[in-house]
Amino acid sequence: MQAKPAITSVKIHDIIQARWSPRAFAAEKPVSHADLLALLEAARWASSCFNDQPWRFVVCNKSTDAQSWENAFSVLTEKNKLWAKNAPVLMLSVAMQNFNHNGNPNRWAGYDTGAACANLSLQATALGLVVHQMGGFDAEKARAVFNLPEDCTPMAMLAVGYQAEVEVLDEDFKAAELAARSRAELKSRFYAGQWGNGIE
Repeated sequence: MQAKPAITSVKIHDIIQARWSPRAFAAEKPVSHADLLALLEAARWASSCFNDQPWRFVVCNKSTDAQSWENAFSVLTEKNKLWAKNAPVLMLSVAMQNFNHNGNPNRWAGYDTGAACANLSLQATALGLVVHQMGGFDAEKARAVFNLPEDCTPMAMLAVGYQAEVEVLDEDFKAAELAARSRAELKSRFYAGQWGNGIE
């Protein structure tokens, strides 16, 4: 398998350095229920405003509930279907729009749900799994196929499984899978004291 550790400007934790988002999944390798629960437990312990825990996840495991997996697959864009077809698990992350304790709008719900997804992705890396998060899906169709309540926002689809060799991918995806990872320089995104004053 292809490892693509981040080339960082300062030393960071190995798990963070190793985490990336491949598209090549091993269709023949299911994710165990115990490992799935570990991913969800990691997400459960993310921080959130008022400890509201606004995230919800719809978990669709192809090996135990093929119909739910097909439902999840059906909401993906056609381009994402080309590679996600091999992912043994598809998940939908959802943010509840209102606080539990007072019913008021929770403008941090999406932020907190993203934190839960980050925890999940790092736990996956620790277990030898990979996660690829997708914005390319039909949110309204997801509402229908998963019977979502009105007061929520479908945030992202997540493909979860074991990494495969790049050869399982269509030609359109191979170059991206093999390309070096990159990020903008720290000083272009992180500021010292005021906007635009790049941290050194």
